[in-house]
Amino acid sequence: MSYDIIIRDGLWFDGTGRSPQPRSLGIRNGIVAAVSTEPLDETGCPEVIDAAGKWAVPGFIDVHTHYDAEVLLDPGLRESVRHGVTTVLLGNCSLSTVYADTADAADLFSRVEAVPREYVFGALQAEKTWSTAADYVAALENLPLGPNVGSLIGHSDLRTAVLGLGRATDPDVRPSDAELERMAALLDEALDAGLLGMSGMDAAIDKLDGDRYRSRALPSTFATWRERRKLIEVLRRRRRILQSAPNVAKPSSALLFFLSSSPMFGRRKPVRMSLLVSADTKSAPGAVYVFGPGTRLLNALLGSQVRLQHLPVPFTLYSDGIDLPVFEEFGAGTAALHLRDQLQRNKLLADIDYRREFRREFDRKKLGPALWHRDFYDAVIVECPDKSLIGKSFGAIADERGVHPLDAFLDVLVENGERNVRWTTTVANHRPKQLDKLAAEPSIHMGFSDAGAHLRNMAFYNYPLRLLRRVLDAQRAGSPFLSVERAVYRLTAEVADWFGLDAGTLRQGDRADFVVIDPAGLDDSVDGYYEEAVGFYGGLRRMVNRNDAAVVATGVGGAVVCRHGEFRDGYGKTAKSGRFLRAAGHQHHEAHV
Repeated sequence: MSYDIIIRDGLWFDGTGRSPQPRSLGIRNGIVAAVSTEPLDETGCPEVIDAAGKWAVPGFIDVHTHYDAEVLLDPGLRESVRHGVTTVLLGNCSLSTVYADTADAADLFSRVEAVPREYVFGALQAEKTWSTAADYVAALENLPLGPNVGSLIGHSDLRTAVLGLGRATDPDVRPSDAELERMAALLDEALDAGLLGMSGMDAAIDKLDGDRYRSRALPSTFATWRERRKLIEVLRRRRRILQSAPNVAKPSSALLFFLSSSPMFGRRKPVRMSLLVSADTKSAPGAVYVFGPGTRLLNALLGSQVRLQHLPVPFTLYSDGIDLPVFEEFGAGTAALHLRDQLQRNKLLADIDYRREFRREFDRKKLGPALWHRDFYDAVIVECPDKSLIGKSFGAIADERGVHPLDAFLDVLVENGERNVRWTTTVANHRPKQLDKLAAEPSIHMGFSDAGAHLRNMAFYNYPLRLLRRVLDAQRAGSPFLSVERAVYRLTAEVADWFGLDAGTLRQGDRADFVVIDPAGLDDSVDGYYEEAVGFYGGLRRMVNRNDAAVVATGVGGAVVCRHGEFRDGYGKTAKSGRFLRAAGHQHHEAHV
């Protein structure tokens, strides 16, 4: 029988961590039909990929995206797929669009994820035909999906649907027993529909958009642990996963997640939990030495099953003025971001009393835990109407002017128009040695790309390729920290297992989701800065990655959908390659070191 696709003479990685082998792969009817040491019969095969000197690996799995609105506007999700990602997970950080109505979902999602509200609202208004989880799954399945898609149900979504957005974000409101039962029932319904579990958010840094409850924290942050435990017990009974984030301001809150995961206290089963975030942060340089050993110790003592998500690249952020989520850590920052009108915001930033309060908060925050290092000497201007300032840090400008660094920052924004000043800083994963240790740490797993969110702040769509590039560089330098096969496992089957996804391997009989990589293309371009105008976001210039020489071809469901950055005709519009992945029975793909 002929094949639909043949990947000829590639170095084949099956995704389990086994050593790669030179093989040819034959794909038929969306399935890997042959893995052969001998040449395959190419007679009648319409697509043959010459993979000599290249790698054939399972498609990468991105378990932390915020494509919930974008998938409605552009089901191809090109920015991930062009870099070899074939499965994405929606519904993270307590945010999903399953139950909340259109206006509420737009208010929940837009400011938190830095996506223009008008497009989130417009997408939901035009496409939202569902009111139940089963209908939501059906709606996604009916889209011309590019990659495979799975989803969690967001705690903020559940809370809003049951309490209403106003009550759900009122610190004086506690849900009644009947309302808690209703949340649990909706969660059960979502799990019945095939959603993988629930996502939460315990840190109050994220704020609502819109006009009604603007700048209130997300609903899930108002939940008591009584409420959380009620929902976690549903996940325990159903053997599903929780993705969440402890409160950065209360590091001890992380312990409650380990305790809730544990099968102790009369419970029979642990709950798998994926928590944000394991990183080598500049704001807490000692934390990196605790994450791995601490997580392993608590899991061993409590029998819990907790992993920390990790972005295996330097965490570099960009900002137009003050439009960066880290400023929500300050009351004064939230006050500025509360104002959408540019003139009003500039006026506030120039106000003497406002600045005095901002400085007081800023200096006080240096003593406590935070997401941002708050070092304006490590914040460099890359675009500015005053060209003499480009390339300078705000700290250096402060020294030149003899003012507080925060005042220098605010002065530059006011003088040049707040949104006209673009600057950058790296907040975490800046020490290569520690980054390598994290990549090999068994208590973490790869995730936290935030793909589809923070469109002007960051672009980590290609983080799997960037990890593989570092692995190769370390091997060539004689100081390996991870084998290529282990890195591939960490980017594929490992996270698929943890989240209960039927994906992540490329063996005979598996669905043919694959990426063919040219290791020669894993060069400096993987770290480059690029922008592209996005039509479905009104021409907004979004940060992207562009290293198309690295990915020879991406295949989803047995179809080659992208070659060297060029997508097949009808991709994401009329041609469907991906599907909705319902929760699978918890399968284990044996890992080989």
